[in-house]
Amino acid sequence: MADATEPNDQRERFPHTPVMLQRIVDLFTPTLEGPGKVVVDATLGMGGHSEGLLERFPELTVIGLDRDTDALGIAGDRLARFGDRVRLVHTVYDGIGEAIEGEGFTEVDGVLFDLGVSSLQLDRAERGFAYSQDAPLDMRMDRTEGQTAADVLATYDEGELRRIFQRYGEEKLAGRYARAIVERRATKPFEMSGDLVQVLHDATPVAIQRQGHPAKRVFQALRIEVNAELSVLERAIPAALDAIAVGGRIVVESYQSLEDRMVKRELAARTTSSAPAGLPVELPEHRPTFRLVVKGAELADEAERAANPRAIPVRLRAAERIRK
Repeated sequence: MADATEPNDQRERFPHTPVMLQRIVDLFTPTLEGPGKVVVDATLGMGGHSEGLLERFPELTVIGLDRDTDALGIAGDRLARFGDRVRLVHTVYDGIGEAIEGEGFTEVDGVLFDLGVSSLQLDRAERGFAYSQDAPLDMRMDRTEGQTAADVLATYDEGELRRIFQRYGEEKLAGRYARAIVERRATKPFEMSGDLVQVLHDATPVAIQRQGHPAKRVFQALRIEVNAELSVLERAIPAALDAIAVGGRIVVESYQSLEDRMVKRELAARTTSSAPAGLPVELPEHRPTFRLVVKGAELADEAERAANPRAIPVRLRAAERIRK
């Protein structure tokens, strides 16, 4: 008798399309075949990637991490048919080591990161992530704690706002936007995303408006600041690499250059010899602990980018542990 919830029914209930799913399954295949394998989906979201891995590897256990309680609820429903092969943990992904230990494991065979804002957060207007929809300026991935984007706009001084727009949004008009925000909040606080979009639009020269939406980089910068995304990632990638068993793999999907550079730098450090220059013989302790599985950053193919616009900016990197 068929399971009460077939995979096709699942896809009707959860229409989100995970980015580069088949490529990720292929990359994990050499390490996840067979009994007793464990993978951490460090950015669970709505569970699309985890679902694909659980279907492909029938003996696999997935530890799914997410700071967003809404996401955990949806993923829990989506993955319920896999029973105790799924362990869900409410945590930020730099807590990966504690999550693995808490589930009774000392190491894992794979770790997946699908970085950035999730489809769930973008598609729910009330979360305030999308500049195209008017909503309260929240932007917290975990709505149970922390400051909101409205808090940042209300309390950061002009220099601090300029800094985050420059650093996290790589915004050339950071100073102009910071000044406009401070001037506007003196008469009325920012509460809705539409208010912020209008101020940014009015502060943008007409010639530059034609180059793209003026709010895109500012919203990205606010989201990163509110959720401390880069500082979390800076801790999470090394912790994930440390938890991977020999023969295990890490796969990371990044959607903007700041994330991708951080991932690239950490993978380069783990896949390069640490032997001093000029040493005639490389000692074992200087040999790399990982090898790159993907050369450079891999892009989604044209067909996927046409079918799923959210795959357009993705940069995928992968590595495999070759020794302790």
